Amino acid sequence: MSALREFGSGVALLGRGLRLWGSSPRLMLLGAVPALIVGAVFVGLLVLVNGVADDLAVAATPFADRWPDAGRLVVRTGVAAAIALLSVLLAVVTFTAVTLLVGDPFYERIWRRVEQQEGDAPPDDDRGFWRGLLRSAGDSLRLLAAAAAVGACLFVGGFVPVVGQTVVPVLGALTGGWFLAVELTGWAFDARGRTLRQRRRALSVNRARTLGLGTATWLSFLVPLGAVVVMPAAVAAATLLARDAARAEDGTGGGAPAGVRAGVPGAGLVPDGPADASSASTGTTAPGA
Repeated sequence: MSALREFGSGVALLGRGLRLWGSSPRLMLLGAVPALIVGAVFVGLLVLVNGVADDLAVAATPFADRWPDAGRLVVRTGVAAAIALLSVLLAVVTFTAVTLLVGDPFYERIWRRVEQQEGDAPPDDDRGFWRGLLRSAGDSLRLLAAAAAVGACLFVGGFVPVVGQTVVPVLGALTGGWFLAVELTGWAFDARGRTLRQRRRALSVNRARTLGLGTATWLSFLVPLGAVVVMPAAVAAATLLARDAARAEDGTGGGAPAGVRAGVPGAGLVPDGPADASSASTGTTAPGA
């Protein structure tokens, strides 16, 4: 039950991130633009892949040509579902990485805004834009490679009757959620000097909570236009997750607990006036923080 509660608290973090649509709408709209552009491209690619999934399943299972109709249908349906699942898993992780790179200035503002509102924000990163971009791209490629390896295993699992249509999709959502959470927490952990390996280790301290946020975000991306609305909120929620994960790991990495702003319990992500984008871009404390 404890794991389920923690999973639920991770889902709740996404809800808290969505509150920024009410308190900082202009900033969130800016964050939605890259997701809209990249999402349109990825939706087209997914439609293309899923349109030929049945043909690919037939090509991948020539051994089933002489099987009884029922057996052939079950196996090829499972393979087609596995192809669709693999494409969605890779598309979501790749979509997130590409969107974060394209919208880096906007999502960095959202991350900084949450850090300021929660209190004890880390100092500005002085690595420089291109150095930071290259590091983020490198981390994204490593995560994509890991996601592809796991996706290949799930693809093989799709050949197993029943299991391929029940267990494998659930594992796909959980796996995609994990990689998504690791990707989205990049700014918060980078600002604290954590490498990708250290990021994964910190998040694994409370894996259920990480999976709650990541899986909820992953599933929301499957809803039409869900990624456009949720992407900026997920960056905010992942910042809260990273702060708590860093603090839980070593007691020094997160500042005030999530939901505590300027020493006031329960005040996290509250409205702070109309000058949201400007205060975030200048690095000053948000009004009322």
